[in-house]
Amino acid sequence: MSSAPEPPNIKKEAPKEKDSRIPGLRGVRTTTLFRAVNPELFIKPNKPVMAFGLITVTLCVAYIGYLHATQENKKDLYEAVDREGARYVRRKTSKWD
Repeated sequence: MSSAPEPPNIKKEAPKEKDSRIPGLRGVRTTTLFRAVNPELFIKPNKPVMAFGLITVTLCVAYIGYLHATQENKKDLYEAVDREGARYVRRKTSKWD
């Protein structure tokens, strides 16, 4: 049994070398709407912008932590007034102590 020869009008295409070099979805054919909704899939990574964003987020979290820590320290203090009318900061004490 011999196999039938392939018709001459069908050509096998080799994979394009430039298409295989493009990582991710940048080489895939998509609609403009999909690209507009998902730009992070098609834009090349920008390392300086990523570094700036990472530093900014880190500083914001550190500042929120600082505010939380100082608020915890101020919780136990309050301003008291003595009999002469002088004001001073005093630590809260329990009536049970």
